[in-house]
Amino acid sequence: MDSILVTGNGPLSGQIPIAGAKNACLTLMPATLLSDAPLTLTNAPRLSDIKTMTTLLQSLGVEVTSLQDGQVLAMSSHDLTNHVADYDIVRKMRASILVLGPMLARHGHAVVSLPGGCAIGARPVDLHLKALEALGAELELKEGYVHAKASQGLRGGTVDFPFVSVGATENAVMAASLAKGGTVIKNAAREPEIVDLVQCLQKMGAQISGAGTSTIEVQGVDRLDGATHPVVTDRIELGTYMLAPAICGGEVECLGGRIELVKSFCEKLDEAGVAVEETKAGLKVARKNGAVKAVDVVTEPFPGFPTDLQAQMMALMCTAEGTSVLEEKIFENRFMHAPELMRMGAQIDVQGGTATVTGVERLKGAPVMATDLRASVSLILAGLAAEGETLVNRVYHLDRGYERVEEKLGHVGAKIERVEGQ
Repeated sequence: MDSILVTGNGPLSGQIPIAGAKNACLTLMPATLLSDAPLTLTNAPRLSDIKTMTTLLQSLGVEVTSLQDGQVLAMSSHDLTNHVADYDIVRKMRASILVLGPMLARHGHAVVSLPGGCAIGARPVDLHLKALEALGAELELKEGYVHAKASQGLRGGTVDFPFVSVGATENAVMAASLAKGGTVIKNAAREPEIVDLVQCLQKMGAQISGAGTSTIEVQGVDRLDGATHPVVTDRIELGTYMLAPAICGGEVECLGGRIELVKSFCEKLDEAGVAVEETKAGLKVARKNGAVKAVDVVTEPFPGFPTDLQAQMMALMCTAEGTSVLEEKIFENRFMHAPELMRMGAQIDVQGGTATVTGVERLKGAPVMATDLRASVSLILAGLAAEGETLVNRVYHLDRGYERVEEKLGHVGAKIERVEGQ
């Protein structure tokens, strides 16, 4: 099993290209199931999760061709041969549940295993299932699989989520696009990935309005066509690399970045003493005047502070002046990186969903273990500013969500290398 070795090496300088969004691409790929015409995605990230989704779609009979070093995905679902999403593939990634809505909408039946993924809370699929039931689906859970039927096709309805769910909103929008009649989705997620999905579906001929607001309306159509669509910039990778010069010092330009993707995050950086400047090519980030100051953070659904940047922000707060309080309101069990940061000398007190971080002058390198995707990169960021060497173990999590992290950080002056496992 590979590890990442990081040595604290001072300020960073240069440019980091930001990839297409993993979470957007994992939603756009199942959209191919809605049409028998080709769907081509450009600006696709080169990640293990994308390979897993590719394997899943291919198991259903989708033709997937990877072009331009994996940055273009050409897909065709003209001849599906299977309607069962098998446990052996689905268990690797929670986003696999997103094939359920499209398959059910277009073919009237689907069998999908309950999914797996990072161990950062229950993340139940009940909201996905209730949304599909509101559109007329008949569902049964048997032996770990969701058996879904809509023999007369899905019909429009009202989907009213009790709380915001990105994945359930995505499944509902895709399913409703081929349902008979109109659908209203209330308390819908507002994330840029939702907007990106809707823009792609609109290119395919879907009639959808309200993306980016809490109410989305869909008028079902008889069929969808093909399209070519660029995957939106990954706002989580963007925020992560914006934190690198904030932690280490120096100045880094994140190519392809846009403030509207990370506005609440930028506001916290400004409060902490980190300047973010828009350029023609992206976002330039540097400390304003010396030390970073402690700030409080509460994770919230978009447009609030992203839960997927909480671990990385905690790494920044570990050496900030003062005491910060980070409150996690999206997922339970999402402070598993805190004990690992404490191994590096951080002062962190976790009580339920709240972590209190008292800044220290300097972290010290240590062997640490990644517990999930975002935790793994937070430990790398901490290692960049630590004294000595930090060995981050179990980085298979990292490869699920960050494209060529050693190459990107190394290009701006970080001393980082992959150590291949035995």
